[in-house]
Amino acid sequence: MTDRSRLKTALIQLSVGDDPAANLPVTQALIRQAASQGAELILTPEATNLLGASREWQQRHLVTEARDPTLAALRALAGELGVWLLIGSLSLATGDPDDPRLANRSFLIAPDGRIVARYDKLHMFDVTISDSESYRESNAFRPGDRAVLAQGPVPVGMTVCYDLRFAGLYRRLAQAGAHILTVPAAFNDTTGAAHWEVLLRARAIETGCFVLAPAQTGLHATPGNPNARPRRSWGHSLAVSPWGEVLADAGTRAGVTCVTLDLDAVDRARSRIPSLSHDREFHGP
Repeated sequence: MTDRSRLKTALIQLSVGDDPAANLPVTQALIRQAASQGAELILTPEATNLLGASREWQQRHLVTEARDPTLAALRALAGELGVWLLIGSLSLATGDPDDPRLANRSFLIAPDGRIVARYDKLHMFDVTISDSESYRESNAFRPGDRAVLAQGPVPVGMTVCYDLRFAGLYRRLAQAGAHILTVPAAFNDTTGAAHWEVLLRARAIETGCFVLAPAQTGLHATPGNPNARPRRSWGHSLAVSPWGEVLADAGTRAGVTCVTLDLDAVDRARSRIPSLSHDREFHGP
């Protein structure tokens, strides 16, 4: 854990398409921009390598963690720049012959390029929002089965997107020692407009943690699958204080949003309202 009281962070907002090779240089350029502005912890969104592709396209173009060029390049870049890098998530093949579904995996990379922690998204976005809009993430991705508290510049509780709706996960991470909760996401326009900010602020207030939520934004290009249903993400990458204040909102354009965290704010919020230590057993229903 750092002995400093301030940490400069950067949220990278992306609008990736279905071609990992085309997405990578855009991501690298924004990470370099963030580092040039002094960011020590840089975060990218969910699906940093690919979004909007069909399952057939995914199966043809995605590889295992050990062979993934995006992961290798971003690890090398973190080492070159000497920064902590939270890769929000990558879509990856698992190589499991019994379950061909992909992993939606988040990585925390140390300033020397090491992988410090991995987290596979626990909760799958299987929802029907309307007659014309439905998602079945579990058809393509297999869920993880383990919460992860990573030792970064401060203790980091790692989550991804739809996890945001499961408050118990965040409480568990905070009680285990998290000071920052990461929520990289690709929220769609409908649910993003209705729920994104209020859920992020609620998770911060409930836990007394900083919540850092880098997001995908805009319409995602699908040249590899021109007949695919258009997919649009909400954007509005947010940084939220332990008291629930929005410290930064990236709006809807791809780019870099820097915010400096006052790390002492975690202890201040928790001393004012020590609810993490007030759990009680109860009966029913």
